[in-house]
Amino acid sequence: MTVESSPIRHSGPGWQFLVRYESPSALLDETSITAVLAAALAEDLGDGDISTTWTAPHSSQGHAVLVAKSSGCVAGVTIASRVFQLIDPATELIWACEDGTQVEPTAAVAELGGSTAALLSGERVFVNLVQRISGIATETQRLCDAVKHTGTRILDTRKTAPGLRLLDKYAVRVGGGLSHRTGLYDMVLLKENHIAAVGSIAAALARAQQRRSEAGRISTPIGVEVSDNKQLGYALEAGADWILLDNMSVEAAGAAMESVLASAGSENRPVIEVSGNVDSRNVVTYAESGVDVISIGALTHSAPAMDFSMRLSS
Repeated sequence: MTVESSPIRHSGPGWQFLVRYESPSALLDETSITAVLAAALAEDLGDGDISTTWTAPHSSQGHAVLVAKSSGCVAGVTIASRVFQLIDPATELIWACEDGTQVEPTAAVAELGGSTAALLSGERVFVNLVQRISGIATETQRLCDAVKHTGTRILDTRKTAPGLRLLDKYAVRVGGGLSHRTGLYDMVLLKENHIAAVGSIAAALARAQQRRSEAGRISTPIGVEVSDNKQLGYALEAGADWILLDNMSVEAAGAAMESVLASAGSENRPVIEVSGNVDSRNVVTYAESGVDVISIGALTHSAPAMDFSMRLSS
């Protein structure tokens, strides 16, 4: 099981934002998750599962086992269980593990029992969910383990499947990563085009800081994207809570971190993030440069699904 702990000890808006969703369950809004599952079932079932209704006897009862076909970190247990609650609440589902459990091929992960029709009709959505969520959790866990000696934390991004963001980010948390902003509404991140629209980093930050004060949202972090040391200096001088080093080399990221510590000290300073072209080949060297967090879009847009199969017996 993933240990819920964090080395973060700072108190500014950016740092507090990082631990906002420290627990995976904090991301799960029941209404939103139910809506996602209902949409997935409607997409698959349409006006009826004719493969099942035309073959399986109405009163037939069945038993099924969910089996892992690859090694990885199981995730999405509670979420996937709701599929059968929506189809037929009488379906029995017993999990042999909990979220965060590492399993090997051939492991029986869950047992299901109930109406054969319900088991067959819910199979694909159920398995798809477990495969996707577990795949993201597995890849996240792999990268987090690779950098755990550094104290740098791995973050997700907004590069998620449309409509599945909460599930994708939940998977990252199960794997030991942290969540970046959930959407455009819970954190300010001024990127190249925002800055171009205003004219400068200083002007963009000043406007955002003023609006934050007017809105009474002092705890909302304001971040800015920079691509070189000159822009970094502007961001530090203007009081950014979070600075994203965009597509910087490992050497440049290390130099930027040194500049931050020299300018702002080790405690009262912004969160420093590296983003862009980071993967398993270079994540360790980036983490060893001393940056606080590394965001990786591939966690949610390219992680391979973990392989499972659901085997039914009457």
